[in-house]
Amino acid sequence: MKGSPVSPAPAPAPTTALALALVLVPPDGPAGIPPETVLLGLPIVRRTVLCAQRAGFARIFVPGATPAVRTALEGTRAELDAPVPADAVRLPWNRIVSARDLAGRPVDVDGLGVPLASPSDLPRAEKHLLRSLIKDTEGFMSRHFDRRISLAISRRLAGTRVTPNMMTILSVAIGVFGALFFLSPRPVWQTAGALCFVLHSIVDGCDGELARLRFQESRWGGLLDFWGDNLVHFAVYSAIAAGWSRAIEARWPLWFGALAILGNLASASFVHLQTMRAARGARREGPLFTSVSQRSTRLSRVADELSRRDFIYLVLILSAFGKAHWFLVMAAVGAPIYFLVLVGLALSERRDFAESPQ
Repeated sequence: MKGSPVSPAPAPAPTTALALALVLVPPDGPAGIPPETVLLGLPIVRRTVLCAQRAGFARIFVPGATPAVRTALEGTRAELDAPVPADAVRLPWNRIVSARDLAGRPVDVDGLGVPLASPSDLPRAEKHLLRSLIKDTEGFMSRHFDRRISLAISRRLAGTRVTPNMMTILSVAIGVFGALFFLSPRPVWQTAGALCFVLHSIVDGCDGELARLRFQESRWGGLLDFWGDNLVHFAVYSAIAAGWSRAIEARWPLWFGALAILGNLASASFVHLQTMRAARGARREGPLFTSVSQRSTRLSRVADELSRRDFIYLVLILSAFGKAHWFLVMAAVGAPIYFLVLVGLALSERRDFAESPQ
């Protein structure tokens, strides 16, 4: 089970004051590219405005906008003709920054991001933005292997019409297809299934990367990714249990599959109800700005541990020896225990909230 495709909101950087307004100004030196130049699917001036919105700036000013810039900024909250407050943070429009760079609305933006003086600076700016997509909760293999591949894919898809939800559906299809290979007890077929499982994980990273690169996060996308991942896990558990049952001509391995599926389903449903479901009366069309929760609590932080993908490499190792059913046994034992841990954390948080002064 995994969280939504969007990364946790970056922690505000320590500052002496929180800026409320930002203004994009001409750079001090020459800029060899226009502000409407497209970088990873978005004009750079639009990308900066959207980053500032995401970082919490209440007002973003773009004075002296040309017709091309005005077109690039359609649909944003950029103020093109309003007077600029004297205390607005000044950011050169050719400095490429991520939402993480602007977290905490820093008063001093010198040194942030990558300045663009010529087209030769674009690859360095791309690299900076792609690195900002790596989550703080990444596991070792996910950070050093999966992300290298998924970011390379996302970089090439950023300027296309491929949507994050398309990548989610593709990753689910790969995972469900790979589950079929676990019906066989032979190591070669189980390894093929495990490799599909790894590929599913890599492609699954692309949906969130594209969503954050193009500012296309949505609640629907987060929920599709969350339940799509769980569907893949259910398919893998089912196939391993069925294949194990057929290999030994006994029914009892099916109970391990049932326990793994029910435990995973219980945990996923509990996380959804406790942290992903919008509060009554709240707007439901907004994105999930944190991994699985609208707020940071012990429950949400523990639930985010489910987003770590490194366990998939354990499946790969076991499958190479035809022992994928060992993973099923671990899941059958661990999934119900994990659900009980989640329930305990939720009850503890509720008790702490009730006892805290209002």
